[in-house]
Amino acid sequence: MELSGARVLVAGATGVIGHGITRELTARGARTALAGRDAARLVTVADATGPDTPRRVFDAYDLDGCAALAPWAAERLGGLDAVVCAVGAVAFGPADTLLDAHAEHLVTVNLLAPAALLRAALPLLPEGGAVLALTGIVATSPQPGMADYSASKAALAAWLTAARAEQRRRRVRVVEARLGHLDTGLVDRAVAGTPPPLPPGGDLDRDVAAVADALTGDAELVRPAPGGRGCVLQRRAR
Repeated sequence: MELSGARVLVAGATGVIGHGITRELTARGARTALAGRDAARLVTVADATGPDTPRRVFDAYDLDGCAALAPWAAERLGGLDAVVCAVGAVAFGPADTLLDAHAEHLVTVNLLAPAALLRAALPLLPEGGAVLALTGIVATSPQPGMADYSASKAALAAWLTAARAEQRRRRVRVVEARLGHLDTGLVDRAVAGTPPPLPPGGDLDRDVAAVADALTGDAELVRPAPGGRGCVLQRRAR
């Protein structure tokens, strides 16, 4: 895929990572449609991208709203070449203390919302199109005090793996961005609990550049390089 002129929906564009991805895609010439929860910030992000950038407010807890995003973006952009899903929620605390309501929230935002969005998007994409969703290193390395968060991200990774195998016959790529820890402020907006001591965040600009690189090539996984220095783009992730 050539990003110059590509029509890309970014869901979660008002978050730090989503905004960074939007900036990177725009710098490479993509035409974007933006969706986010924060209406005021969405206006700011969209205006910085371009005065005519389509924008739409949505809440990841509204699955019907998530499913409606791709058809809306395709209509506004005259088609759709790629979709980036950068939504997420986190909670902290021992597994035997987290409330069921908090666990339900995590599963809805981290698994069901991306699945609803991408499920509706996949039939709209042409050969050579791509969808990409953020998971995280907890998807393969679950952490104490983050059992339900880790499980929700692992479930999304499993969904992406199965969908990837299904879409290969159509030559539509399903990409997982398993990024390392970044200082995005997400931990300060936790659904529940207090975060444990965390290492310094990685390089946001480097990681969003790797996400854009994954859309242009044949990668199916973006993951931290050994030692946390840079990102590795990998094909046929399992």
